Parts: sequence; structure tokens; C-alpha cells
Amino acid sequence: MEKTKTVSTDESSRQATYQDVLDAPPHMVAQIVDGRLYTFPRPAAPHAAACSQLFGTIQPPFHNGRGGPGGWIILFEPELHLSGTVLVPDIAGWRRGRMQVVPDVQFFELAPNWICEVLSPSTRLLDLGRKREIYAQEGVRHLWLVDPDEQSLEAFELRDAEWSMVDRLYQDAQVSLPPFEAIKFNLGNLWIPRTVHRGVPSDVPPESLAMESESIAASK
Repeated sequence: MEKTKTVSTDESSRQATYQDVLDAPPHMVAQIVDGRLYTFPRPAAPHAAACSQLFGTIQPPFHNGRGGPGGWIILFEPELHLSGTVLVPDIAGWRRGRMQVVPDVQFFELAPNWICEVLSPSTRLLDLGRKREIYAQEGVRHLWLVDPDEQSLEAFELRDAEWSMVDRLYQDAQVSLPPFEAIKFNLGNLWIPRTVHRGVPSDVPPESLAMESESIAASK
């Protein structure tokens, strides 16, 4: 099971600083929210696969203009410094009207137009809680939440400073959602096969699992 380390700076009577982020172990993702340092391990296979597949789907047509309209800068795990926080979304995108080229900087202080968070057991509470609130406060226009365990994608738009759901899709649904409705892709491409998934969905009856195991054994 993934372990999350939350460093409450109450122990030293101070708020976390960027030096705490720099001092975090290199195998951890460090973020600062509400003065606290959060460190997370690198994601397990289902999260990593979904994130990589989605980035590989969105980046060519929108960042490079290959098979799509271009007009975006799409980055993997950019470090954002927004109103005293340090956040690392899984994927983020800026319209080129706001950021023409990728600047030579260590972190970004301009809020993205689109953010995608791929949920994992260790990051779920923060992603669905304060990070989502901060993204709304900073004016991020579009938010996607990808859940490898539920095999789902939820898309939101910011309306009147509140998140409004555009759609919720599951399993192998066809995806064509703002701000990337110019392309269509199969959501099922994001998921690793169930046989190698670390968990078993709760809606699969035991007899189905038994039949699948017998079928695999017979084929060997």
C-alpha cells in the first residue's frame, strides 16, 4: 500500500517553506498546502499507466499540432507556485495565448488553463479537497479527475468560481470533452488489464473471478 507522509510543521512552530520541498527525498513528490508539507511516493502501476497514456494522447495534437489544432503547452508534473502553495498536478496545460513558449524556470507562477489529476490511494484526499479548491480560486478553467480504480474520468468547468461537472465517463467510453473536444479517444486505453491490476473491482462476482482463473490456467 502507498504511504503518504504529511509533515505538520507544528513541531517546529513554523510553516513549511520551499526549502522543505527541495530537501524532500528525490523519490518523493513534495507539495505545500496551507503551510504543511505533503510528500507522496511515486505512483503505482495503474496510476502511472493512466497518466502516461493520457499525456501521450493529449500532448501530440495540442502541444505539437500533430493530428490536432495545436495551441497549447502541455506539461507532465509541472511544479506550480500559486498564492503561497506548491502544487504538482499530474498533467497541466496552458493556452499559448497566455504562455507562448515554455519558460526556462524551475516552477510556474501562472495558473494553467487545464489540469488533470490521476487519483491514487495516497493522493485522493488532497486532490479532491484542498487542491481542487485552490485550482478554482486561481481561475483554472478546466479540471479532469481520472480514477484508475473506478476506471472513470470526470470533467469539470469553472463557472461562477465553482466547479460544474461536464460529464462522467467509465471504462471504454469514447472521450471528447472540453477543452480538448477537437479529438476523440477511447478511455479504455488508460487502464492496465484487470488481470494485472493491484485490486479487484467490488462489482465483479466471485464466480466470475473463479471462471477467469480456470480459463487462464487451462490456457497454460
